[in-house]
Amino acid sequence: PSEINQVVFVASGSSYHCARYGADIFGSIAGLQAQAIYSSEFLLKAVIPQASDLLYIFITQSGETSDTNKALLKAKQANVRTLCVTNKEDSTIWHEADYKVCCHAGTERSIAATKSLTSQMMCLTLLALKFAQCKNIQVNEYFDEILSIPKYIKETYNLQPKIKMFAKFISKYKNLIVCADGISYALAKEAALKIKETSYMNVNSSILGEFMHGHVAVLNNSKSALIYILVDDLSYTATKNLNKIKTDYNPPICIMGNKNVKINTNYNINIDCESKLVKYFCVAVMIQLLALEIALKLHRNVDKPHGLDKVVK
Repeated sequence: PSEINQVVFVASGSSYHCARYGADIFGSIAGLQAQAIYSSEFLLKAVIPQASDLLYIFITQSGETSDTNKALLKAKQANVRTLCVTNKEDSTIWHEADYKVCCHAGTERSIAATKSLTSQMMCLTLLALKFAQCKNIQVNEYFDEILSIPKYIKETYNLQPKIKMFAKFISKYKNLIVCADGISYALAKEAALKIKETSYMNVNSSILGEFMHGHVAVLNNSKSALIYILVDDLSYTATKNLNKIKTDYNPPICIMGNKNVKINTNYNINIDCESKLVKYFCVAVMIQLLALEIALKLHRNVDKPHGLDKVVK
């Protein structure tokens, strides 16, 4: 790993959101230049990056995701190094990739990925730490944080009554916007997908700063609400933007992940945890619980949403 300086993550669906997380983690922990791209978009590229210090990482829960597997074959034709992160050994991608990491999350039976997503996140975190170590970056404190994750996940489950109350409130709205900034944006995209998959609500995600460039007009619809995902502290710019949204449109606002005293919100669901790395896993569980509770409130089949199938083979 010491000769790797660039990483490109390729994935689809929830695995792509994990890839977005991975790109940020590889940059912040290991100091590597990293980016994420959708598998289907990667397949449309006339030219893909090629370099001796470049590694492609393909993420797929089943190991049989059609466009991700085709993307790996395209990368191999360019003679670049490939690594897969999958939940299934002996799958197609497992055999095709140069290097392999198995998540060992157990069978993911539902359409909406849950445990496979958090296990993928853990695999990428450990990979980032390994790359950092190979570059002589001190990372010992991260291992203590990782060992504390189960404890904080249990505390996150204790928030379920509050999440259930918020789900009952939000299920009445026609349009839902999930915003975030920085590394939290991957979670915002995942929250939007989970709620959309399981509840069929009209949910969209956006980086908050970009949302202010025209997209904010959707809040003119009277039945619109906004969720802001927050792993880091609330920044000055985010505070300014959220307050402007409240003043101009006055939608219901919920901040999930961190405490808030700067915004007049309808709901604030937070987990007390100093480690941003640990909090990321907690918020991932938090948004999964929210999607579950909204779907149950709307009497949906949470494990087999209507019309959805895993895109494999």
